[in-house]
Amino acid sequence: MTGQQSLFADMPPPPERRDRLFFAVLPDAHTADRIFRFAQTLRAEHGMTTRVQDAGRMHVTLHHLGDFAGVPQHVVEAACGAASTVRAAPFDVVFDSAGSFSGKPGKLPLVLRGDDNPGLRALQRALGAAMAKALLPPDASFTPHVTLLRDPVSAPAASIDPIGWRVREFVLIHSLIGQTLHVPLGSWTLQD
Repeated sequence: MTGQQSLFADMPPPPERRDRLFFAVLPDAHTADRIFRFAQTLRAEHGMTTRVQDAGRMHVTLHHLGDFAGVPQHVVEAACGAASTVRAAPFDVVFDSAGSFSGKPGKLPLVLRGDDNPGLRALQRALGAAMAKALLPPDASFTPHVTLLRDPVSAPAASIDPIGWRVREFVLIHSLIGQTLHVPLGSWTLQD
């Protein structure tokens, strides 16, 4: 066993995975600002101390493609190819509850939820099928939500005045992990 350990001791550590790729739908700027303000109110009501996610980064993840050390162009190309085959009409999304998901201790996601979003679910399934054809593993489960912040304090689920918007496109995002930066790599318009 000692001989095996010495073999691995000389190996450099694997590169850090700081590049995340995912498909998402984004709220329009007005709705993103409304979500941001609402999140600030929830934060204060529950005595949370972490900052609210920037309005420009509010989104609903459709499929997570992975975390990487660098942006793998073959994954981006396959994802863009898959996305270009998806056909869907524009639709409305509505989020009518808020509360915390379970998560890593100290980093519980406070989210908006909306379980009754058939258009969103249909787009997520269609994109997943296209990804599978392109040999990209789609997410097996999907819970429509918008993450507002992550905090040690947990907020119970509660109904809210609905917040929604018209989805007219979906995007491929490159998230620079730890830098609070999202870079759009492509977008696909939904058409009737």
